[in-house]
Amino acid sequence: MSRIVRFSASLEEDLLDRFEESTRRRGYGNRSEALRDMIRDSLVREEWEGDQEIVGTVTLVYDHHTRELADRLTGIQHDHSDVILSALHVHLDHDNCLEVIAVRGRASAVQRIADALVGTRGVKHGKLTATTTGRHIR
Repeated sequence: MSRIVRFSASLEEDLLDRFEESTRRRGYGNRSEALRDMIRDSLVREEWEGDQEIVGTVTLVYDHHTRELADRLTGIQHDHSDVILSALHVHLDHDNCLEVIAVRGRASAVQRIADALVGTRGVKHGKLTATTTGRHIR
């Protein structure tokens, strides 16, 4: 583990009040924990924008009665087996299915595949949730 370094920061009082309220609401034990998470999140976004390697999940909810939808979704996944790691299929009720697809690859490729999956006609809702591996791809 890295050495802890202390530093100070100057903020407007109302900004600090809002930050402390957010820190409490989200259950952080102290400001430092919240600030570390915010910094990490910012760095992850920069890596994503820099097209580095990311990992994550594409979550889909869809009506499994929609004609050929499951086949189209499976086809997209098979066409991108270099990015798709695994998939979990859950029957939510008689009509709806949840699919959670684990992904890993260059940010642009993962985003393109997620967009294709989420944008498939018949998908009710979908979302890509991703983070970085910290590994830089050249």
